[in-house]
Amino acid sequence: MNRIVHLALKVEDLEKTTEFYEKVFGFREVETRKTRDHLSRHLSDGAIDFTLIQYDQGTQSAESKASGEKPCIHHFAVEVEDIEKSTAEIKTYGCEIISDPGVIPVKFRAPGGTVAELVPIGRYKKPKFV
Repeated sequence: MNRIVHLALKVEDLEKTTEFYEKVFGFREVETRKTRDHLSRHLSDGAIDFTLIQYDQGTQSAESKASGEKPCIHHFAVEVEDIEKSTAEIKTYGCEIISDPGVIPVKFRAPGGTVAELVPIGRYKKPKFV
């Protein structure tokens, strides 16, 4: 069964936001990495990958603008068995592919306007502290 495995927030202050989720809710940092035009800080509550994204100043990528200019829920990810098959299926519903061709995960605008992404099984693993 496909399942939601990831939720990403677009934030203005990565350090302040990280401190908030760690101190108030007990989330733990799993990894921080630079990806294309943003810094991603992956936190977890033990069940879901909860990522804080801070885009580089002045970036103009489609991904950075997909959910608006301001901080927001940026996207969620659905784990699927077959990326190519699922990509073809979402296209039949008129979904706009936002990510560059060949990039995994496949980000898209779902019916209703929200941004989501398709990820392969196992992309987000449960952290060791669970």
